[in-house]
Amino acid sequence: MKEFDTQLYFITDSTGYSRKEFLYRVEQALSGGATMVQLREKDKSTREYVELAKEVHRLAKKYHVPLIIDDRVDVALAVNAEGVHVGQCDMPVAMARKLMGDDKIIGATAKTVGQAKEAYQQGADYLGVGAIYPTTTKVKTVLTSVETLNDICHAVPIPVNAIGGLNKENIEILKGIPIAGICVVSAIMKAENPQEEADVLRQAIESIKGGIV
Repeated sequence: MKEFDTQLYFITDSTGYSRKEFLYRVEQALSGGATMVQLREKDKSTREYVELAKEVHRLAKKYHVPLIIDDRVDVALAVNAEGVHVGQCDMPVAMARKLMGDDKIIGATAKTVGQAKEAYQQGADYLGVGAIYPTTTKVKTVLTSVETLNDICHAVPIPVNAIGGLNKENIEILKGIPIAGICVVSAIMKAENPQEEADVLRQAIESIKGGIV
């Protein structure tokens, strides 16, 4: 049985960083308490993506954290990553599951209850729902209300994570919603001290989840 914890789901963004600085920040996030790491690269060649994935996977293994590859099933298979995450414009969940196998983690993006149910029925292990707030990443986002997030949490029996512009100052908006955790990019990648920020965020998540079963 697959075991994973999406409480502090860290999504990378290498934009503007040297490889050394990028890998340093990834390791800082892991040492600070990130429970999953997703490598997201929209502009790299397949070879560049694979080479970077190998290095990130080495770090993730050191901290016993699953590596999820964004979008690219081929890259995930090439480096034997623990899983892959697919969006609404990417490969369908059912196809990704067929290629990855039953033992790998498949995540999916959902913005509506219908999309959430479909992803679950096709074999998704967890969902990312958002964007809750506008984001500074290059990914195109459509805002999702906290009411829809709450509805999705109650509609499927798999972990649901909130995503989109979340940080320690604004995650209080999620209090009372039975999320499994949050997905963050900039809050950690752009932090002056990624390790400290990851630690603070993890404590903040635990606080807002207090009392929710």
